[in-house]
Amino acid sequence: MDFRPALIHDSEIPLYRQVFEQIAAKIRSGELPRGERLPATRELAGLLGLNRTTVSAAYELLEAGGLIAGQVGRGSFVTGQAAAARGAIDWTALLERNETPLIGHSGFGRDVISFAMSRPSRELFPLDEFRAACATVLARHDLADILQLGSPSGYEPLRRHLLDEARAQHLAAPSDDLVITNGCQQALDLIGRVLLRPGDTVAVEDPVYTGLKALLAGMGAHLVGIPVGPDGLDVAQLDRVFDRERPRFLVVTSNFQNPTGATLPLAARRGLLEAARAAGVPVVENDAYGELRYSGEPLPAIKQLDEHGGTVLLRSFSKVSFPGLRVGWAVGPKPLMDRLRQAKEAADLHTDQLSQAVLLEFAESGRLEAHLARVLEAGAARLAATLDACRRYLPPGTRWTRPEGGMNVWVRLPEPLDAGELLARAQKEGVAYLPGRYFAVSRLEPGALRLSFAGLPPDQIRSGLETLGRIVAGQLASESQSFEPAPAMV
Repeated sequence: MDFRPALIHDSEIPLYRQVFEQIAAKIRSGELPRGERLPATRELAGLLGLNRTTVSAAYELLEAGGLIAGQVGRGSFVTGQAAAARGAIDWTALLERNETPLIGHSGFGRDVISFAMSRPSRELFPLDEFRAACATVLARHDLADILQLGSPSGYEPLRRHLLDEARAQHLAAPSDDLVITNGCQQALDLIGRVLLRPGDTVAVEDPVYTGLKALLAGMGAHLVGIPVGPDGLDVAQLDRVFDRERPRFLVVTSNFQNPTGATLPLAARRGLLEAARAAGVPVVENDAYGELRYSGEPLPAIKQLDEHGGTVLLRSFSKVSFPGLRVGWAVGPKPLMDRLRQAKEAADLHTDQLSQAVLLEFAESGRLEAHLARVLEAGAARLAATLDACRRYLPPGTRWTRPEGGMNVWVRLPEPLDAGELLARAQKEGVAYLPGRYFAVSRLEPGALRLSFAGLPPDQIRSGLETLGRIVAGQLASESQSFEPAPAMV
């Protein structure tokens, strides 16, 4: 490939996107024909003066779009077609906007210890109790109504139950309403549908949850990342971002942020609200992990502290019960909830009332409370095993977060290690994780990775981190040797 992408280093478009877009354009125009071999990521990174991770991210987008394919031991080759023949539909061009795919985690075999999936452990599901809840609902006299099309706001008895709980906890003001959604992801999607136009700016955490990143990018939003540190989102930067970028809204994870596990302190929550109120920026509080606190004292939700009606709170059953049922909800000002309801009706008419009726029965019978107690006990043991194994097995110079709950720990490997480059070797030795580049908005951390521990028993956590630690230590030793000066020739 003679073509060399021309990059603008001070552009708002990330470098990996620039590389992707320019190579993709050459493939679609036919200048890079089918079968053409692309340079290896390390080679192209050297030519362009980039980190290899940046080029790898561009190649991943090209492969996700069907434009190239990697062949083990041979490299990456162009597979995409040139410009569509006259009269034919060019689906690649039509789908070009949606170029940030969600990262799938289901391709690992059962013999792989996977830290890649941020989800509950299936072994903890109380299947007999769930069957009993199902049987109760299926025996009800109004089952036919439950199986009928219902309100786009959700199954009304569950909606009332959740709204009553929110009001009792001072999470819902008299002027607020509640809409049930297919998990927090659909709530975020609906908010984007009603508030965003292509090109609008959204302020998000950096690193950020991959599902939110893909969703907003697919809507054509411009993402402005606010760094996340040990105490969550850097509130000190909000005034500058709000003043300079004028975002349509801010999305923040108040408790056990995905991917870092960080929690926003009380003073920072108040400071965030003050900055958002002064700038007139709505706050979307994604609190999917808040109930998974294993130690320490719970903090009031940002929504609970907000006295001016500028916050929308998102919560879900997915992390504390059965994620496959897809039941979450949004609480916020009634005008916004009315628009979300309309957008939801346009998208899918209504949510699954049977799942919601079963979850309501599961909650009201006391089964959910008992299950949550078991989840918290198991989660505490798994988090403790993760932190202890990081301390025991990861080499000196490695840093990691120490959350008090949630499902994720954020690890930063010693420089100059690249977590993306180490992944293939880790998978060969039976361990998987997600490199930090998948979560990056504008700050690429090559050495970062996410460990999702909730779905693994403690013995697998220890075994997986022992293997990972051995791989990291070996690569670190190899890197240090490669930088040793050559002996003088005399």
